[in-house]
Amino acid sequence: MTTDDLRPRRSVLYMPGANARALEKAQTLAADALILDLEDAVAPDAKLEARDRVCEAAASGAYGHREIAIRANGLDTTWGPDDIRAAAAVGPDAVLVPKVASVDDIATIERLLTEGGAPERTRIWAMLETPAGILNAADICASSERLAVLVMGTNDITKELHATHVPGREPLLFSLSHCLIAARAAGKVILDGVYNDIKNEDGFAAECEQGARMGFDGKTLIHPSQLEPCNRIFAPSEDEIEQSRKVIEAWDTARAEGKGVVTVDGRMIENLHVDNARRVLAVAEAIAAQG
Repeated sequence: MTTDDLRPRRSVLYMPGANARALEKAQTLAADALILDLEDAVAPDAKLEARDRVCEAAASGAYGHREIAIRANGLDTTWGPDDIRAAAAVGPDAVLVPKVASVDDIATIERLLTEGGAPERTRIWAMLETPAGILNAADICASSERLAVLVMGTNDITKELHATHVPGREPLLFSLSHCLIAARAAGKVILDGVYNDIKNEDGFAAECEQGARMGFDGKTLIHPSQLEPCNRIFAPSEDEIEQSRKVIEAWDTARAEGKGVVTVDGRMIENLHVDNARRVLAVAEAIAAQG
């Protein structure tokens, strides 16, 4: 596991780049990461002002442990390439680019980051939200060492598929699973998409639980009220932490005693269970280290 794998990204909150008050408030929110948004949250006539404001915020150092990504406009828009160059110049943790559809798009993003003078630490986050992006997910994931995170754009995927938002997300399960497999094959982090109905707390919790069971590392959010349940659901529970400790202890003891068979609570334990237990504890420690 790399440092990038273990960095907590349970809750990743979009913040509107044109709203100075929201950007200031984000300094106190319990989000693992923030996406300072220049795309959907900003009207066309406010794009340039928002770019300056977001770049200033990203360079301020005012967000503590929170990972900071700047979401640019799309590569095919008037603003997108300059957004990426401007973000590169202030060196945020990441630049998120919407509607990434191909390996060529990743190459273009890398070129723009280089032109803008991005430091090595600035990673690429790619939104997969079109049929082409979904189908090309494996190639996209394998195309760049700088690409660290995939972000599912579930609203746009639903639109492009002519599908419907329904509980359980049956129309999206192939897209979600396909991208998840591509991310894991390439060793990338992957974030689940947003949940739109802010007032439906039960529905949001159910979707978080579904995403966590599927294997997503965290979820993108649209409102601060979603932070607490998201952080809780995507973190290892106390029971999981305790069970992981038991697995590792039993495994280490059996190996020290030369035993070939290891059981915990009557269940056979293999290498894969130990690897998963070590990952659970490492994630829990990384979360605790944030304070």
